[in-house]
Amino acid sequence: MLKGSKRIKTSLAVVLGLSLVLPTISVNAATSLPEYKLSFYYPGSPAKDEAKIEEKINEYLKPKINATVDLQPIDWGQWDSKMNLLKASREPMDIIFTAQWNGHANDVAKKVFLAVDDAKGPAGNLLAQYGKDITKSLDPAYLKGSKVNGHNYAVPTNKELAAQGGVIYRKDIADKLGLTAKLNAVKTVKDLEPILATVKAKMPSMTPLFLRDGDNFNAHYFAQHDFLGDTTIEGLIRKDGTSTKVITRFDDKQYMDQLALTRSFFKKGYINKDAATTQLSGQDALKKGNVFMITASLKPGKDAETAIAANLAGKLKQINMTARTVSTGETAGSMLGISTTSKDPARAMMFINLLHSDKYLNNLLNFGIEGEHYAKASKEVIKPAANSANYNPGATWMFGNQFLNYVWNTEATDKWAQFKKFNNGAKLSPALGFTFDAQPVKSQVAALVTVRKKYIAGLETGAIDPSKAAEFKKNEEKNGLSKVLAEKQKQLNAFLAKK
Repeated sequence: MLKGSKRIKTSLAVVLGLSLVLPTISVNAATSLPEYKLSFYYPGSPAKDEAKIEEKINEYLKPKINATVDLQPIDWGQWDSKMNLLKASREPMDIIFTAQWNGHANDVAKKVFLAVDDAKGPAGNLLAQYGKDITKSLDPAYLKGSKVNGHNYAVPTNKELAAQGGVIYRKDIADKLGLTAKLNAVKTVKDLEPILATVKAKMPSMTPLFLRDGDNFNAHYFAQHDFLGDTTIEGLIRKDGTSTKVITRFDDKQYMDQLALTRSFFKKGYINKDAATTQLSGQDALKKGNVFMITASLKPGKDAETAIAANLAGKLKQINMTARTVSTGETAGSMLGISTTSKDPARAMMFINLLHSDKYLNNLLNFGIEGEHYAKASKEVIKPAANSANYNPGATWMFGNQFLNYVWNTEATDKWAQFKKFNNGAKLSPALGFTFDAQPVKSQVAALVTVRKKYIAGLETGAIDPSKAAEFKKNEEKNGLSKVLAEKQKQLNAFLAKK
């Protein structure tokens, strides 16, 4: 774990400097390695040309590590339910996307993931043996900040480190309706109300605001909550404050106020009626063409990235609405873990290592085949090609080292320099570096996660009345809330005492 904020500030200052130095490939195929097919699970819509990309990846991968890869994208709306079934049934899997906001610490307690840095573990120290390019290029802040009980159970993506919430909206529609000036003046969620009302009145066929479970005004990236390593486990401190007292979401007035405001938006018809149950991602909702605004985790150029993936290039704009903050959750906000059911963890780590070091492989996975799914505008800038729509996962933030990525011609050419500026000066959470170990209270945590699933989507999308929050809390109290809070506080106090 991280020893203190001074160390983190130093890491933040150099995170992109280290990232921009491209590491060399250190993994070569050994003749003694038997051929192996890696399964790779991640959230996203399956693409028309997925098989073509797989074939091209495998042509390149086989001579290097004598392996092929089976891409297994799962639609965002089905990701949690399908993956939970696969994990519970102990389905043989190799590489799985994971994140602190997607139940990572809880999964670690359930032994879903292998420790990748444990010399005494069943797979040995995979990072040291097969991940040398990862440790060369990845700022130490990521690996230190994403540890659970002293070990890494996944490899963080090399990307932006600070977090900021806001909205992305249709700039072309805003210009048409004369809303540009009002949007430029937006500071708070309340400021959005007259804008959404205008869209509803003047364009009744368009959804003013698309929300879903996990993507709303109380999402992990929007509310300033540090859930201490896993947003699915109750107990938090505020990232933008100084208090280290562990509280519940219900004890945070800003959270409760936001529930009420979201509910009023829902009742006025600004929010999609299926917000609590929809399986669409915000990006896919925009792609359908009848959505004006979504909430989003922002960074420099997120609007341009989303526009490309949604076939709306030049038509989207973002509004930054929260302070830039850094918590342990950001260091573990996008990771690739190796399943404890993997038949070849070493080969899985070899592949992850290549995603952090091999520019060709990384861009092939992210953008497809040159000349077919994209064309080169210059050495590092790409533009759409004839079949761009057939493969465009829009998931560069998930796969290895984002600083290996090409930049689209609709994005800023200095995108990576902007990322460096974005990270500098971000507010550090008082608990930065701490990750809760759920093992001592794993049965209570499992019960609380079940309770959470019953209420969270409806409450945070405005689909049910905020008065249900009292019932939510009462059910948590019946299922071990006090024990989980006490254990979180105990572990956090011990961590802070060592700083």
